[in-house]
Amino acid sequence: MFSEVKFPVPWGHLAAKAWGSPEGHPVLCLHGWLDNANTFDRLIPLLPKDCHYVAMDFSGHGLSSHRPAGSPYHFLDYVSDVRRVAAALQWRRFTLMGHSMGGAVAGMFSFLYPEMVDKLILLENLGFLLAPEDTEAWLKSKRMVIDRLLSLEARQQAPKAHSPEAALQRLLEANRHLTAEGGAILLQRGATETPAGLVYNRDMRVRTQSRESLTVEQCVKLLQKIQDRVLIILARDGLLVPHKLESKNHFVIALREAFERTLKEHIQLVEVPGSHFVHMNEPEVVSGIISNFLTAHSTRARL
Repeated sequence: MFSEVKFPVPWGHLAAKAWGSPEGHPVLCLHGWLDNANTFDRLIPLLPKDCHYVAMDFSGHGLSSHRPAGSPYHFLDYVSDVRRVAAALQWRRFTLMGHSMGGAVAGMFSFLYPEMVDKLILLENLGFLLAPEDTEAWLKSKRMVIDRLLSLEARQQAPKAHSPEAALQRLLEANRHLTAEGGAILLQRGATETPAGLVYNRDMRVRTQSRESLTVEQCVKLLQKIQDRVLIILARDGLLVPHKLESKNHFVIALREAFERTLKEHIQLVEVPGSHFVHMNEPEVVSGIISNFLTAHSTRARL
């Protein structure tokens, strides 16, 4: 059983769902880009019962309010969403678990507020957004953020309505890693029923988000700031398999080598069978690994 929670913010509210006793060890769960808090629906019931899990919707996602008109979505806005929720919950120290983009947000929050994070769990993410190695590609990505935002504002299109079947089909076509069951779970929170059909809840502007990208050297230095242990779970058929990454191959290989060389006592990196949504599609594959990590005695080792 879970309960729905809303946290007031200046532009509306941040929505979340909570499992377990508020007296339990706090764990804040962060979903991926264009997803929502339901991404953890099948995993959390398999995790230790003595924890208090809160899965939040980032602004512009799920049941959370969209940001004000004219405002783009910057990566650090999602990090500030986490800080706002932690403040509302009055959590001074807690565990962060993030999937995909949520892992990058969790990583950045841990670098900025290391004293607040006791453990970090990254699902299909290395704690960073992959940086374009080419300067021109980096500039093009920044220009595209501005151009897309202005284009969306100029069109001012009302959200399109779809039949439940069509809404699910569009979601599955956009993400080959999702199963029909997983897509249906995300749609429960990711769309609203109207007389015309289902309308996606997400703010179209989230597609224009401005990212924070780092070099491998910066990544290693930032990871050294984290005050406790890190668990990284990568799926063998996910988005971070080196031989499938083409131009991003060098970044991932270099970062993983740095993990193993510099931070091997600090970071536990596990590969599991499955796809990018293994935590949803086959939660039993990762639940035991995560449970052992959550319950293991913390040594608070510092590098």
